[in-house]
This record gives sequence, structure tokens and C-alpha cells, in this order.
Amino acid sequence: MARKPKIERFNENVLAKYQIYNSIFMTLPFDTITNTGVLLPLFKDVCEKGYELHKNPTEIVEKFFAQYQDNPSEKDKHDLLFRFIQYIERQVVLFDAIEDAAFPVVNNMDGRGTLRSIKEEAQAKGQLEELKDYLRRFKIRPTLTAHPTQFYPGTVLGIIHDLDSAIRVNDLAKIKKLLAQLGKTAFFKKEKPTPFDEAVSLIWYLENVFYHSASTIYNYIQENIFEGEEMDNDLINLGFWPGGDRDGNPFVTTETTLKVAKRLRKTILINYYRDMRELKRRITFGNLQEKIIKLESALYDNFYYSKTAEPLSIEALLNGLLEIKEELIEEHQSLFLEDLQAMINKVKVFGFHFATLDIRQDSRVHHKVLTDIVQKTNEAGLGIFPENYESLSEKEQIKVLSEVKGKLDPSIFEEDITRATIESIYAIQTIQKDNGERAANRYIISNNGGELNVMETFAMIRLCDWQQPTVDVIPLFETVPDLKVAHAVMESLYSNPVYMDHLKRRGMKQTIMLGFSDGTKDGGYLMANWGIFKAKEELTEISRKYDVDVIFFDGRGGPPARGGGNTNQFYASLGPTIEDEQIQITVQGQTISSNFGTLDSCQYNLEQLLGAGVENQLTTNDANRFSEENKKTMQELADISYQTYVDFKSHPKFLPYLEHMSTLKYYGKANIGSRPSKRSKSTTLDFGDLRAIPFVGSWSQLKQNVPGFYGVGTALKSFEDRGEFDKVVTLYKDSAFFRALIANSMMSLTKSFFELTAYMKEDNEYGKFWDIIHDEFELTKKLLMKLTGYSELMQNEPAGRASIDMREKIVLPLLTIQQYALKKIQDMNRTEDADTELREVYEKMVTRSLFGNINASRNSA
Repeated sequence: MARKPKIERFNENVLAKYQIYNSIFMTLPFDTITNTGVLLPLFKDVCEKGYELHKNPTEIVEKFFAQYQDNPSEKDKHDLLFRFIQYIERQVVLFDAIEDAAFPVVNNMDGRGTLRSIKEEAQAKGQLEELKDYLRRFKIRPTLTAHPTQFYPGTVLGIIHDLDSAIRVNDLAKIKKLLAQLGKTAFFKKEKPTPFDEAVSLIWYLENVFYHSASTIYNYIQENIFEGEEMDNDLINLGFWPGGDRDGNPFVTTETTLKVAKRLRKTILINYYRDMRELKRRITFGNLQEKIIKLESALYDNFYYSKTAEPLSIEALLNGLLEIKEELIEEHQSLFLEDLQAMINKVKVFGFHFATLDIRQDSRVHHKVLTDIVQKTNEAGLGIFPENYESLSEKEQIKVLSEVKGKLDPSIFEEDITRATIESIYAIQTIQKDNGERAANRYIISNNGGELNVMETFAMIRLCDWQQPTVDVIPLFETVPDLKVAHAVMESLYSNPVYMDHLKRRGMKQTIMLGFSDGTKDGGYLMANWGIFKAKEELTEISRKYDVDVIFFDGRGGPPARGGGNTNQFYASLGPTIEDEQIQITVQGQTISSNFGTLDSCQYNLEQLLGAGVENQLTTNDANRFSEENKKTMQELADISYQTYVDFKSHPKFLPYLEHMSTLKYYGKANIGSRPSKRSKSTTLDFGDLRAIPFVGSWSQLKQNVPGFYGVGTALKSFEDRGEFDKVVTLYKDSAFFRALIANSMMSLTKSFFELTAYMKEDNEYGKFWDIIHDEFELTKKLLMKLTGYSELMQNEPAGRASIDMREKIVLPLLTIQQYALKKIQDMNRTEDADTELREVYEKMVTRSLFGNINASRNSA
């Protein structure tokens, strides 16, 4: 029987099931005062019809109360609205669970980009040996980051997992119980999580999902592509930021870093211990049982840090397993060899560290710390820096920094940030000693603008009694100006003999991080993406010139505006002018749970990343190379878009609009993540200090999604006005990269809903500014339809669009409540004697409504 189209599979296995299970959920008796489950559908209907009639959120809410409530008090109104928020949050969870359960049915688990497809394509083209050669050196590294806009507590994650399982087998009795449990379980965190709390939450995904999915992929490749021969490449590395990412987070301490590293080690050893117990149940013959028991006991003693235990090294564990393997083959006809080999593969992939804990700090902090180090060491007469260091030219300072060495004692410094920075470097050394070098061997410099930023960090590392550091210094280029000079910065570093010696010791590999999030915030959607593409081309060229293997690490957020969207399609579109030996990306927020939250979705998306790298290497070759004409068109589009976005940011109402008309300041009040919503402690709103998550997230809560499209329409219009739109059409047809950008921008437009905030155009202060945003939205939508030939947005992804449409319908009442509360607060701000307690109620309403909107969008921040 022919396989049904994806949209039909989605409708049958997601939408239809949601209607059934939601109807059960809505009739469960969760409260005794009012049957909220009966009233919510009525409120939803009032919202939908209200926006069709161009009513504003205040009118919609008031009409609902007038129509379905008998003269309720203000308190009764507020109580019901809060109960609506609670119900909608749980509807989102239900939809998540249903979509997760349907994942292997809706998605073709053996389709294009999967391992089976990769192998069959390579065989058909006679490229199997080339594929094997590529897989011996290619790696992917998803890095779970410390920005958990996914706020579900562990209890809710457990319910989602159990719902997923029950829905797969259509166990209605269990589903009903779980929905009842869901209705009564608290979602809201009363306190902000600590960095360690965040780490523990994300380690759950490592332990329960990545551990199994990554090893399944590795086993498949070894058995089916390499046919049992050793691959000698760990292929899938995992990265980890909670507990190591200090950039703007004052709550990350050295103690936290060491504690997280210890937790990662303990978790992987526990997983090995469980697997070893399973092996013991299978391999019960010869004297192998005794050898397995010895390794099992050693693992148990080591993850509990038994004082009497003999320290277990990764080499000892691997050698013990290999010894068992040899005897299994020679004396026992390889019985249960596959099980044993799977265990060996896991140890190779995850080591004793599970995931590499990256350290990250801002270059401006480093400069401040180094200045303090220079002053204090000179006062102490240590002779590390010349007395006139601060008056030297940048070139002279770099020469000094290249030659310094020493063993700084953190305790001699009075500044907390100086002590913490030095301690973090010693912490890397401690973690490497306990968990292996792969446990912590990367130091990332945010806001890197020049060679001096890198050399200041490199010098600080060497001043911590580490003359030949086993750590990679990784500059992060984020803003448009920084991206433009990135290649020149790296050429200066490659020309520095001391730094080049360091690279030689590190295998002539240089990792460079590029930030989509702050790039978009700084330069707009097209310029950020094109700027990164060009920077990668230039960095590839300069690195090849110096025989350095450059590895790009992309700082991606969830939404298209921050480098998200269809990531796999993006990587498959890169041509031969960009180095692609590894794909390294950050994964954060709801993207972790939506793309990697279940065994099926995790395996599928990891395979798609592998497939993107293989496709770019083996099948497209020169097909994705830009012609000179297309490159010129792309550059002009980016330039016009950039100027349009810069002019928009320069509008006098830009920051006030965000501050007073959006949810921006409420991100700081929500107990979502441990990090402050901006880098500085200033009470005034400064664009430079504003983090990308609350910035992009605030536009998303407004359903305006400005960072994902603003400037695109104006850029396209300029070509249309001078009769050269055909150039853009040619670019779209020829360039997979441009098509990926357009598709992701379309996703941003699809998730926009300007009817929600249409009331703002009547505002005396911000009405004209709202019009500017809306006009650009309409222009972009119109011209993207013309460019693609579509009759509706995301026409080529009907299942994806259907998922977005359903999620947007679920949260429409929530968005209405949020805007209603915001409008009340805005009105109160214009009144001198406003009721303080009432204001707090509305502020709480805004904050509480953030969560459901965030989780429903799955990639909104």
C-alpha cells in the first residue's frame, strides 16, 4: 500500500487524536467553583470571532464576561483568566505529547537524510568508499546551552514521557489518569533555577535520550556501513554549557563548574553500570562473568566516589571490555558480541565526561580582568608585565601577551570577577585530570572583536601554570562589524609564532564560533545570515592558506531569527567554499525538547545533521557554489535589508516600544532561567546589553516576529521597483542557501498575527511605529509569495504549517489574556493614583502567560 502524504499522516495521528484527548481533558473536574473546561472553548470562540471582526483584546475579554458570566466581580474575572492560563499550558503539553508520539509515523524514519538513505544513495552512486572515508573524519556536535526557555519542571517532563508512551498504544484509561495528573501538577516555578538546576534538567536529556540515540546511530554506521570494522572516530560529540557559560551570568561559580562536571561523570558511569549489569545477564559463560563483575564493581565504586575504591580510568574500562571481546570471539563463537560492541562504542563516544563542558566569558570582562592582573602583579613586583603595559600599542601588547608565563594565585586579587576568571581556568585543569581532556577543553570568548581579545585570554590561560595548555581558545564573532574583520583577526593569529605553536600542538585545528542570535539582533535577518556565510568563506580561505583545519561552531537559537528553523536544510546548502569537516551547533530552550526530546526525534535529527554534512560533501559539490551574479544579488539584498533594519532600530520609538508595549521586562520576572535578561545591572534599557533571547522572544509574544523578516520585504521591493525581480528569482532557483533563508523567514511570518496588536495603531505615541512594522510584514509576505509562486505561506511544508496553525489556535486565548493585561498596565501607567495591588495582578498575568506561549511555539526564543 502506498504511503500516505505527510499532511494526511499528521492529520490522522496528531490533529484527530488531539481533538479526542483534549475533549477528555476539558471535561475533567479540576475545580469546584466554575467548570473552566466548559468555559475555555467558549472564550476561544469569542477570541476567534472577535479578531475576525477587528475587535481588540480588551473588547474580546469584556464581551466574553458579559455574554457568559453573570456580572462577575473583578476578582472572579481574574481568577477565571488565571485558570484559563493553567488549562492552556496543559493543552500545549498534551499537544506536545501527541506530536512526539506520532513522530515516527509522521516523519519518514528511513527517508532522505537518514542513515539508511545515505548508505543506499552512496551505494547507487558508487561512493561507498568515499562515504566511509568522510565518516572517519566527520563529526557533529550538538551543544545543549544554558538558556532554558523550556521551563517544564521534572514532574511535568515525566508526565509528558508517560503520555507519549500511553498515546502510542492508545491506552485511554492511562491517558485519562495522566491528564488528571497533569491538571493537578504545578507548572510554575516559584524561584529561579540555579545554574546547577539547569544542568541537572538538561542532563536528563543526555541520560534518557542522547545516550541511547547517539549510540544507536554509531552502532548502525559501524555494522551497516563499515560492516564491523573499526571506524576510529567518535562521530557524535556532545557539548554542554550550563555550569560553564559565564557570559553575563553572575551565578555561575567555579564551584558550580566543578559540581556540574562531577555530575556529568557520575551520570555516565551510572549508565555504563546499568549496561554492564545487562551484559552480565547475557554473558554467563566461561570466566567472562567474573571479568564483567569486576568491571561492574569498579564502576559502582567510582560513581559513588568510594574512598576505598581503586580509581577507574577510561583506558582500564576499555581494555577490560576489549579483553572480554577477544575471548568472546575466540572461545564463544561471538555470542552476544553485538551487545558488547555497543557498550564499547558508548565508552568511545561518551568517555568519562558524557559531554564537553565549555567555558565562555565576554571579551570585555577578560579585558577588565587582565587590566587588574597587570596592575596587581606589577604592584607585587612579579615582573610578568612591563610597568608601561597599559600605554603600549595594541601590537606591542600582543607581543607581551605572547611571551608571559606564571602561576597566578587567585586569592591575591580583590576583584571577584578576576578571582572567578582565574579559578575557572584552574577548574578546567582539574576537570581534565578527573574526567579526561575531552571533559573540558574549550574556552569561548563572546563579543570577540580582534586579535587582542584572543591573546588576552590565551595569556591568562598560560598564566595559570599552563605553558602548553590542552584547551582550544575559540573566538565568537557576533556583530556585523566583527564578522567583517573575522578573517583578518584570524590571519594575525595564524601569523603569531606562539599561537601557531599552540595550534600545532592541538592538531592544526581552530574552532571559530559565529553567533546568529546577536548577529540578527545587530544587523537584521538577511545581513546576519549572509554576513556569517561570507565570514565562513573568508575564514575557510585564510585557514587553508595557513594549513589550519577550521571548524565552525554556530551559535543558533530556536527561531529562524536566531539561526533556527530548518537547520539541516541550511547545512546541506553550503557549498565547497566553506569548510564542513564538522557541524557544531548550540541547541537550546524548547528546541531541545522538540527536536531531541524523544528517542525517535533525537535519532532522526542527529541523522539529519549527519546527512546534511554527507550531502554537502558527496552529492552537491559545486552545485551550491554562488555565481558572481547571484553573489552580487545576495549582497545587495543583504545591504538594503541591513540599512532598513538599522534605520528601524534608530527610530526614537524602537526601545520605548519594546519597553512599554511588549513583554520584554517580564522575561526578567519569569523564573525561566538563571541568567539575567541583560548583561549589565543598569536600570535603563540599553540595546547593546540586551540579550537576544528576551529581545527575539518579546517580538514573538507580540506575534510580530520582527527579527525574522524585517528588511526582507524592502530589499525585494527595491529589485521589483527597478524591474530586476528576475535576478532574485534566479538567485532563489540557483541557491539552496537562499531558499533555506526564505523558507525560515516564511516560518517567522506564519507565526505572526498582527490582529492581536492592531489596537496599538490607535495609540497616540506608538501607532505610527506599529504601522511601520505591519507595513513591512505585509510587503514581505506579498513579495515572498511572488518569489516562491506560493498561494500561502509554507505551502511546501503543509504538515509543518498545520502544526503551527494548531499551536497558534491553542494559545490564541492566552495571547489575548496577555494583551488584555498589558493594556490594563499601560492605562494604569498613565494614571497617577493607580491601584498598586491591581497592577501586580495584571503583571503576574503577563508573566504567567509567557510560559504557554513559549512552549507552544517550540522555537520562539
